[in-house]
Amino acid sequence: MTGLERPPLPPFNTLAAAEQKVRLAEDAWNSRDPERVSLAYTRCSQWRNRDIFLTGRSEIIAFLTAKWARERDYRLIKEVWAFRDNRIAVRFAYEWRDLSDRWFRAHGNENWEFSPDGLMHRRIASINDVAIEAADRRFLWPQGRRPDDHPGLSELGL
Repeated sequence: MTGLERPPLPPFNTLAAAEQKVRLAEDAWNSRDPERVSLAYTRCSQWRNRDIFLTGRSEIIAFLTAKWARERDYRLIKEVWAFRDNRIAVRFAYEWRDLSDRWFRAHGNENWEFSPDGLMHRRIASINDVAIEAADRRFLWPQGRRPDDHPGLSELGL
């Protein structure tokens, strides 16, 4: 244990608990604050993000700092796919534009494993990017937290 707990804590025995954990993660990622995001992970957290392997908060912070420097106007929606004990499977999509103003929607899946204190100690992400036209964007809220009344992935047909 780290002395710091990040509720809700495992085991995730209800959909409500899993959904709360996922929404907290979504909110943190939509802040685009690498330091804030890193605090949800153990100090020695292990990641696989596409073809990149990371260990620990400092590598997570460096990765996210570089990511959000090149992925501008980033907006993300996450949704619970499955959950059990100390694990949650998530599907997600995010929209972003590159430095040449080309828009993309990334679709992916994550497998999360948590320590007893609610910090994530393993994140495995598979992600595919699809070029989209600006007119095809669906994540149109102001930068930051997705509004509670904004549709989720299922409601958007994604």
